Amino acid sequence: MLRVLAAFAALICFSTLSFAQEEDPARKILVGIHESPPFVMIEGDEVSGMAVDLWEYIAGEIGVEYDYLPFETVGQLVDAVAAENVDLAVTNLTITEKRAARFDFTQPWFDAGLRIMASETPRVGFWGVVAGLRDAGYLKAYAWLAFIIVVSTIGMTLFDRKFDTGFPREWTEGIAESFYSVMSVVTSGKAPKRKNLFGWVGRIWQALWLVCGIAVMAYVTSSVTSVMTSLTLTGTINDVSDLAGRTVAVSEGSSAEEFAHDSIITSISTRNLRASVEALENGWVEAIIGDAPVLEYYLYRNPQAGLKVVGPIFQPEKYGFGLPHGSSLRRAMTIEVVGAHEEGVINDLRKEYFGDN
Repeated sequence: MLRVLAAFAALICFSTLSFAQEEDPARKILVGIHESPPFVMIEGDEVSGMAVDLWEYIAGEIGVEYDYLPFETVGQLVDAVAAENVDLAVTNLTITEKRAARFDFTQPWFDAGLRIMASETPRVGFWGVVAGLRDAGYLKAYAWLAFIIVVSTIGMTLFDRKFDTGFPREWTEGIAESFYSVMSVVTSGKAPKRKNLFGWVGRIWQALWLVCGIAVMAYVTSSVTSVMTSLTLTGTINDVSDLAGRTVAVSEGSSAEEFAHDSIITSISTRNLRASVEALENGWVEAIIGDAPVLEYYLYRNPQAGLKVVGPIFQPEKYGFGLPHGSSLRRAMTIEVVGAHEEGVINDLRKEYFGDN
């Protein structure tokens, strides 16, 4: 009997010791972070932001010490917490089914969603105009005009070689001279100085050429202008339905990347929002899909960027802190998140970073 009691006491002591080691408040935990203003902002050794402030408030309440470890992409941070390489993931981390299967989340602490960022003025590139001209049928007309220019050049060369004694005898020089004359009429409506070989009949013929040249120039100008106007109007992105057939930028490993993949939207993955904006400004993509508060904050801090956030939130999301499966911190942190909601701490942080609206 004494042996049984001794074994039972030893088991209790071992369990208590193990639990104490798990909950040891003196142990420093490693907190993975991903820069995503205004939730996580990194300047040198200084780390700030709404998610950081909330975590540091919670850390003070539960009495833990920590070190920060930055990750370049949110995908790297997600992989790190899933592999238990960090004890906690702090950023605007969206709670999704796929992530919840890999690691645990605390109670949500922020409601958000996805929105779209696009250029205020759609960029119409050269090849976009060419495609628009093709779709409108103008390229066929241009091909006929080019054919007429070639025929006119050859005809004028033959005509001048026969009737104008001062016309160049070399075929290459003669064709170049005739081509210049034809293009002068077509592009400017003005004929170069030429000998009038047939009196008033020749003048009338030259006048008719000028009329044709002006008509051709007006046709080309109006067709290009109409196509560019049409492209500008149809190229405007107002909501997610306008993304079909376009290329968008998303942050690597983000819920936006997952949404684009599931929605079969052509996308390129970037390290962060700054890289996505660079891709948009360079014309590599036509829009950015990202977290609404992050996009809106970027626009607030960069009003001269020539960008806009359009459309309503089309993918409601909730942010939480990520922890490895079975983490002893999860319950304590969840209780503190709920308390921060009830005591107005989170609302105060929201006002601090986003204002009253």
